[in-house]
Amino acid sequence: MEYLPILVLVLSFVVLLGIGTPVAWSIAISSVLTMLVSIPVLPAFTTVSQRIGTGLDSFALLAIPLFILSGELMNKGGIAHRLIAFAKTMVGALPGGLALINIVSAMLMGAIAGSSMAAASAMGSILGPEMEREGYSREFGAAVNITAATTGLVIPPSNVLIVYSLASGGASIAALFLAGYIPGILTGLFLMIVASFWAKKKGYKVGKRSSLKEIFKTFVDALPSLFMLVVVIGGIVVGVFTATEASAIAVLYSLLLGFFYKEISFDRLPKILLDSTSTTAIVMLLIGASMSMSWALSYENIPQEISSGLLGISDNKIVILLIINLLLLFVGIFMDMTPAVLIFTPIFLPVVTKLGLDPVHFGIIMVLNLCIGLCTPPVGSVLFVGVGIANTTIEKVIKPLFPLFIAMIIALFLVTYIPQLSLWLPSLFDL
Repeated sequence: MEYLPILVLVLSFVVLLGIGTPVAWSIAISSVLTMLVSIPVLPAFTTVSQRIGTGLDSFALLAIPLFILSGELMNKGGIAHRLIAFAKTMVGALPGGLALINIVSAMLMGAIAGSSMAAASAMGSILGPEMEREGYSREFGAAVNITAATTGLVIPPSNVLIVYSLASGGASIAALFLAGYIPGILTGLFLMIVASFWAKKKGYKVGKRSSLKEIFKTFVDALPSLFMLVVVIGGIVVGVFTATEASAIAVLYSLLLGFFYKEISFDRLPKILLDSTSTTAIVMLLIGASMSMSWALSYENIPQEISSGLLGISDNKIVILLIINLLLLFVGIFMDMTPAVLIFTPIFLPVVTKLGLDPVHFGIIMVLNLCIGLCTPPVGSVLFVGVGIANTTIEKVIKPLFPLFIAMIIALFLVTYIPQLSLWLPSLFDL
C-alpha cells in the first residue's frame, strides 16, 4: 500500500483547516497536493479544476438550489409560527413541554424545508426566549434546538440524501427519501425522552392541556404547510415527477403559501433570492471541491486500499459497521456533512456492499451519523447557529448537550443494526 498520498492528503487538509482556511478551499488545495505526488504541476491543477466543474454537471444536483430557495421562502413565509402552534397543542402539556415543542416543530420544519440551519434559526429565535421566560435554562434550550434541528436532514426532502445518491452512483432518491422517515422520527423520539427526563429532573414548568377544538384549529392552520409533504414526497414516490422537478414544485408552492399567509411580499423577494443564492454558492463550491478530492482518492487507489484493509481486519458485518460508524463520528467532528458524504461514500460503500448491506440503508446510516457532527465543535455549523441565536457559549451548552448526544448515538446504532427501520417503507412502495 502506498502511504505517501494518504499522508499528504490528511496532513495538508488538517493543517489548512487548522490555520483557518475555508473547508472548500482546504479540500481543493489538499486534492491538488495529493495529485502532485503522482503527476506534474500543470496536469494536477488542470485535473482538479476540471473535476470541480464536471462534478457540478448533474441534473440531480439542480434540486439542491431549488430546495434551498423553497426552504428560505418557508422560513420567511410564516410557516414556523404555525408549526410551533400546532406542536404546542400536541405535546405542550407533557413534562418539558416547550422542549418537546421545539423538537416536534424542528422535525416538521426540517421535513418541509429540508434545512437544519433554517430549523435551528427559526425555532431558536421563536422558542428560545419563550423557554427562558418559562424558567428553562438558556443552555438547555440551545442544546435541544441544536440537536432537534438535525432531524430534518434525515426526514425528507433532504439535500444531503440527494448528494449521497450522486456519490453512491445512483441509489434511488425516492427510496432514500422514504427510508429517512422512520430513522428521523426515531431520533426525534429519543431526543424527546431525554429532554422530558431532564426537564422533570430540573423541575421546569408544564404547559396546560389543549382541548380538541384547539388542536383541530392549529392543525387546520398548519395544514397548507403540512400538505407540501404530500405534494413533494407523494409526487416523487408515485412517479409523477423526479426529485429535481419536485424541488421546482416546492419553490412554487412555498411562494404561493407565503403570499397566502401574507408573510411574503414582492418587496421581500430580492432579499430572499439573495440569501438563497449565497447559501447555494457555498454548498455548490463544497460539492465541486469534494468531487475533486473524491477523484484524487480514486486516482491514487486509496478507497480500494482502505476497503481491503477494513475487510482484512474482519469479515464480520457487526464489527465492520461499528468501525465505520466510529470513523464517521470522528470525521463528522472535523468535516462538514456534504463533503464528508461525497468523499467517504466511495470509500465505505464498496466495503458494506461486499458484506451484503443495501446502499439505501447505508445512506441513512451515514447521514444520521454525520448529523451528530453538526452538533460538535470545532466545525459543527448547527452548533454555532444554535449557540449564536441563544446568545450563550459552546462551553456552557456542552453539559446539556451530552445526554442528547447519547440519545442520537443510540438511535444511530439501532438504525445501523436493524435494517428494516430504513428499508421497510421503500420495500412497502416497491422501491
